[in-house]
Amino acid sequence: MGKIIAIGGGELKDLDTFSIDSEIVKLTGKKNPKALFIPTASSDAEGYCETFRQIYGDKLGCNIDVLKLVNETPSKEEIKGKILGSDLIYVGGGNTKTMLEIWKKYGVDKLLSQAYEKGIVLSGLSAGAICWFKYGCSDSPRFNDPKDKSVIRINGLGIVNLTLSPHHIREEYRDQGLVKIMKTTPGVGIGLDDNCALEIVDGTYRFIRSKENVGAKKVFYKNDKPICNKVEAGNDFFPINNLIKKNN
Repeated sequence: MGKIIAIGGGELKDLDTFSIDSEIVKLTGKKNPKALFIPTASSDAEGYCETFRQIYGDKLGCNIDVLKLVNETPSKEEIKGKILGSDLIYVGGGNTKTMLEIWKKYGVDKLLSQAYEKGIVLSGLSAGAICWFKYGCSDSPRFNDPKDKSVIRINGLGIVNLTLSPHHIREEYRDQGLVKIMKTTPGVGIGLDDNCALEIVDGTYRFIRSKENVGAKKVFYKNDKPICNKVEAGNDFFPINNLIKKNN
């Protein structure tokens, strides 16, 4: 069993998700945990790395490390040491498709699965939320054409047997995109609003939020018809199988 907090969106630097970030740190059970930031999806953007240092380091008391795979070429031993030596891992947002391709090249995908089994807290926002699941609803095409608002299904790490889609309160095309993708995708899709997160702990789940009036959607097909149910955030945990099953 393991721990995942997948955040639908929000500005880390503006403290939009701060209560969720605090929960990520709390899940480690340590006062000053070792936090690893992986900014692959943003091409190792230095400003993003600095923001993570300020929020998770200065404000939340973590010991910060960064794994850069775009602008640097760390050895396999260094990558393994950083990932498996962490207490929590936070994956930043950006181009999910490119990020996963780079991870596969370095074997990061397999190491992150090992980190989950080891009990290291896995977390992230947008691309950093999608990656932990079997499938993701991604807007990666817009990185080649900013006017392109189509979404595609991508294969994630498969740690959780769900399809995840972020940014549902901010980007209107997400709802329709997820419904379209789920028509040919087995199982259940989860649409997360910005400032809402799916927290999974040892086979149980709940939705948490850092702002009012945000939540999530559970999307699946039954008798060839789409079912879209709103899911409220709350304090109680429920068996993850309840979320994975095609029920109300």
